[in-house]
Amino acid sequence: MADKNDKTGAMQVDIDLVRQLAAVLDDTQLTEIEVEDGERRVRVARTVTAAPMQVAAPAYAPAPAAAAAPVAAEAAPAPAAFNAVKSPMVGTAYLSPNPEAKPFVTVGQKVAAGDTLVIIEAMKVMNPIHAPSAGTVKAILVDNGQPVEFDQPLVVVE
Repeated sequence: MADKNDKTGAMQVDIDLVRQLAAVLDDTQLTEIEVEDGERRVRVARTVTAAPMQVAAPAYAPAPAAAAAPVAAEAAPAPAAFNAVKSPMVGTAYLSPNPEAKPFVTVGQKVAAGDTLVIIEAMKVMNPIHAPSAGTVKAILVDNGQPVEFDQPLVVVE
């Protein structure tokens, strides 16, 4: 994309255009923007760090005390975490088939292999997560409607 009249092969960059595009990124909170004019194409992008996402996550908690409670609940079953059924995908965990229904499982409940433990919604698709073997539910490590990551422990079945 060098200027045809430029014998050095150096690309001619319109710095004012780049600054204007960067200002658009700031104003709109976009992470990248690209414009094309004939053979010339300019793309401006910014790297988004994970830190702002971590700061935003506690905003969903109703109160600071409530945010501390799940951390304590996750810490308690850590020794049995090797028995935990883990999320096979990133999504949102649901503990019941709909808001009015009773949960799929409760702590202390016996389950058979193949019983639905939770549902993970990913890209508008509901994916049931099944018990890999028969046992007793020792801990439920996620809350209803909680975002989950790949390989995150969901339910401990022993």
